Amino acid sequence: MKTILYIIQKEFKQIFRNKGMLPIIFVMPILQLVILSNAATFEVKNIKFGYVDHDRTSTSRALVEKFNASTYFNVLTDYPLESIASADMLKGKVDVILQIPQHFERDLQKEQSNTLGITINAIDGAAAGVENVYVSQIIKSFNKNIKVDLLQVSDTKVQPISIETIPLFWYNETLNYKTYMVPGILVLLVTMITLFLSGMNIVREKEIGTLEQINVTPIKKSQFIIGKLFPFWVIGMGLLTVGLILARVIFNIPIVGSLPLIYLYTSVYLLVILGIGLFISNFTDTQQQAMFISWFFVVIFILMSGLFTPIESMPKWAQTVTEFNPVKYFVEVMRMVMLKGSGFSDILPRLLKTALYALIMNSLAVWSYKKTN
Repeated sequence: MKTILYIIQKEFKQIFRNKGMLPIIFVMPILQLVILSNAATFEVKNIKFGYVDHDRTSTSRALVEKFNASTYFNVLTDYPLESIASADMLKGKVDVILQIPQHFERDLQKEQSNTLGITINAIDGAAAGVENVYVSQIIKSFNKNIKVDLLQVSDTKVQPISIETIPLFWYNETLNYKTYMVPGILVLLVTMITLFLSGMNIVREKEIGTLEQINVTPIKKSQFIIGKLFPFWVIGMGLLTVGLILARVIFNIPIVGSLPLIYLYTSVYLLVILGIGLFISNFTDTQQQAMFISWFFVVIFILMSGLFTPIESMPKWAQTVTEFNPVKYFVEVMRMVMLKGSGFSDILPRLLKTALYALIMNSLAVWSYKKTN
């Protein structure tokens, strides 16, 4: 036990003596959490909107005014011709073009139906989908109001039937995207920092030549690995603590569930990440190699974790692959405990899978580490 404590003491001294590592551990995660949480959003705002009005009536102007009153659209110009509007979309000057046909108001009064043309720049498919939803909602609202107006001016005595829905939003009543994103970004930062640091730590010993000196000492393999990785486990828990404080103080993210439960799961999850970092370091000779390989796995883990894209929208094969992604489970647990208030029994399946993952990865890491006495 004394041997492990001496190694841990040595590691902490090395970490705090390394002036280049300190900003990576303490400054970069804070800046990334603040910046990414404000930048990463599913909302699409300031949509550049143009229209071609062939009708020029009060009804067509009322429709355009609906878009102008929306906080999502920035109504730029009234195009005289569709060709000019298309040319501006080609140049990137406009994102959405509304085409109002001739006799729009007359046809609505006579036939109570008409067709509008909507052209959306769909280079960014996700943004185009959101823009289409915004457009549809505005036209739906306009359609509802215009039907009431037309019935009032007509001779018919039939009253419109209106069915309203009252939505109830659980776990995120204000639909604030930060409430959804901050727990996931916190997972991302804890994962990246601990994986990179643990992956480069042993490789650094190789580069400076101290690993060979340690290998010929009586220190056991298990003592060396525990002593090397424990400081980064502590750093990971510290990053989680700082992140939770920032999430609460700066972003006002609710923490409905149990904090000890979050720390319990994180303590097991960090064993997975540290095991992966050690496994990578055993097969690399330079810190640069370790960084590239770690980054390769981090990108895959993040993109397939459900942090930015729903797992349910992925192909079946991709959904199967995500079952082996530890970041996926951490993101789910953080959101479940922080936002839903889930208990131990709710996260138990994910905790067991993560513990099994930790056992496998650390076994592989210890097995692959070569020590010569």
